[in-house]
Amino acid sequence: MCFETLFRKVSPRLKVMAKGYKNRLGFINEDDFYQEMCIHLWDNFREGVPEGINEAYIVKGCRFFILNYFRKNRNKANIISFEIPIDDKGHTLGDLFPDTKESLKDSLNRKFNIEDNKKNLNKRENQVFTLLIDGYTVRETGERLGISHVMVIKIKKKIVEKLRIEF
Repeated sequence: MCFETLFRKVSPRLKVMAKGYKNRLGFINEDDFYQEMCIHLWDNFREGVPEGINEAYIVKGCRFFILNYFRKNRNKANIISFEIPIDDKGHTLGDLFPDTKESLKDSLNRKFNIEDNKKNLNKRENQVFTLLIDGYTVRETGERLGISHVMVIKIKKKIVEKLRIEF
């Protein structure tokens, strides 16, 4: 199969995928994502497309490439401390922007009564929900409960559906 034929077949799916990822990294728009996937497609095509590989598999490869691209570029922003003086008077960014962020637990309690809504969850969902609102990550929650992080994500999705909340 020639590159032009392959490109015509997978290009619409790559555009849709790029549109879905446009807000992942603030400084990169959907055209940039699409272009990165097209370059990846070309690089792989030059190496030769193995026999029996279908378009869905090729699109999936482009998806994994772009997800890896996110992983590599996510933490490249400059970190500015709120404690370092920004002027000759010793003012800091912390002085300009006081920390008013409340904890996830306080925020959820404010939005609705957690204990009343926990009655709608089964035992495992309650365990996952409690650990997540206490600030544990998905992986930490999985480790503490002896389940995979993928299972924690699935349970979290069920909790979101049942309680109609996003956390």
